[in-house]
Order: sequence, then C-alpha cells, then structure tokens
Amino acid sequence: MKAIYQKLRKYEIQIRKAIQAHMQGDYHSIFKGSGIEFDDVRTYQYGDDVRAIDWKVSAKGIGTYIKTFREDKEQNVFFLVDVSASQEIGKPGQQKMDIAKELCGVLTLAAIRENSSVGLISFSDQRELYVKPNKGMKHGYEIISKLYDHRPGSVRTDLNKAFRYTLNMLKRKSIVILISDFIDEGYEHNLKGLAREHDLVVLQVSDYRETKLPKLGIIPLFDKESRKTVWMNTSSGIFRKKMQQKYGTKQHALRDLCRRNQADYLLVNTDEDYVPELIKLFKIRNKSKKREK
Repeated sequence: MKAIYQKLRKYEIQIRKAIQAHMQGDYHSIFKGSGIEFDDVRTYQYGDDVRAIDWKVSAKGIGTYIKTFREDKEQNVFFLVDVSASQEIGKPGQQKMDIAKELCGVLTLAAIRENSSVGLISFSDQRELYVKPNKGMKHGYEIISKLYDHRPGSVRTDLNKAFRYTLNMLKRKSIVILISDFIDEGYEHNLKGLAREHDLVVLQVSDYRETKLPKLGIIPLFDKESRKTVWMNTSSGIFRKKMQQKYGTKQHALRDLCRRNQADYLLVNTDEDYVPELIKLFKIRNKSKKREK
C-alpha cells in the first residue's frame, strides 16, 4: 500500500500545482459546489437582484422580500465507485478497476486537503462498501485502504440500484463523483436525478480492447459478469463494426446526457495518462462555479 499512497500523492500534487499555475493565483477549490446556501429573507431594497426575490413570501401581500444566502464552508464529497467484474479488463495493474481506484484515491486526497468531508460507496449489483463521510488525512487513507483491500461479493452490475440507493441516502446536496465503465442499461432516469439533486461529476473508464480487438479469427470470449463463454469471429468486419458502434454510441450518449443535465463528464482510457485530462476538467469546473457566484 505504501507504493500506492506514494503514486496517488504524486498525482494529487501534480494536479493541484497545475490548476493553481493556470488559474494564476485566482484559485478556487476544485471541490467547491455553488458555494452558497439559503439563509433567510429580508425586505427588497433598490438595487437588489430581482432574481433573488422570494415570490412565495412576497405573495402574502406584506411586502417584497428577497432570499439571502451564506457561504457554505462545509462541502460533502461522495465517491460512487463501480467494482463489478466488467471493470476487470485491461493490462495487469492497468485494468479499468485499477484506474477507477486510482481516480478515487487521487481525488480523495485532494478533497481532504480542501477540508471537505469525504465518503465512499462502492457497488456491483448491490452495495459493496460504505465509508461514512469524515474529514482528515487519516480518514482519506482509510477510504483508500478499504477500497483497495475490498473483494466484491458480486460480479454483476446494477447502476440503477446504486443510483437509487445514493439518492435515498444523501440528504444534503453534495459533490458526487461517479466512477464506472457504464456497461449497463436503463440507468438514465436515476442518473438525471443525481445530477438534479447534487453536483455530479461522471468519470467513465474505458479500455481499447472493448472496441479494438485484435484480428484473431474465431475465439472464445468470456463474459465475467454472466460467467458465460461465447465464440466470436474477431476478424469479421461486421463484428468489429458492431463493437465500435456499440461502445462508441454509448459513450457519446452518456456524454450528451451529462451535458444536458449540467453534469461534468470525462472519458478516461486505461492506456492514457489521465492526469492532464483531470486538470482540464477541474479547470473548467473552477471557471463555471466562479460564474455561478
């Protein structure tokens, strides 16, 4: 675990330094949400933003009132990590599962250093691991250790169930960082719910073997979730085109779904350095959150 901690720490420092350098001193926490929460109402005064008028209170006929807000100093960050068997694709030490755990570890350390309260849910077709939100570096290392040591009890995936569970459990608006390969169906409605109720960041992990299988002729392919072997002609142009369309179309559909519902989205490939892409993503988040204020 010591080597893993060192690697994650190196990436975390690299990300933070790069963001700070590019923001030229005007640095905002990469984990900060809207930064404000409702506090009270007061009488409308000339010059106040009309968008802040509380129409329900004003409709009572006792005057015009606007909502007042205060800065939300405490930010909850919740990681939702897919640990189903479909994540076990890729080179040894560089499978989708490995990259998913690294992403969670790096961002956990960064969130802890921003004094955020961090929690974790890992899932397959059931809740696998739950770590209650807390602060402090000791807690951050506890999350990482538990995630790396845990052995899933199920090989299957049920994104819909995981999203419903998260929606029911999280009572306070949080940053939810969702890490999965999204090899499942019928989860869109509850994904929209997560984006509506929380500040959602979607990290989709992918491996080139899913779309670019080598031409090996007719070979057995083992589905780790169904535990079934099927024979496929990997040299067939029709088969290869179907694979590329299936995964490529799903990736585009997920990206568009996130965009329509104001969720941040990033595709992470196992054979690529994900640090520059994370830096780019959170630079965009910084700018957008600043505009919201």
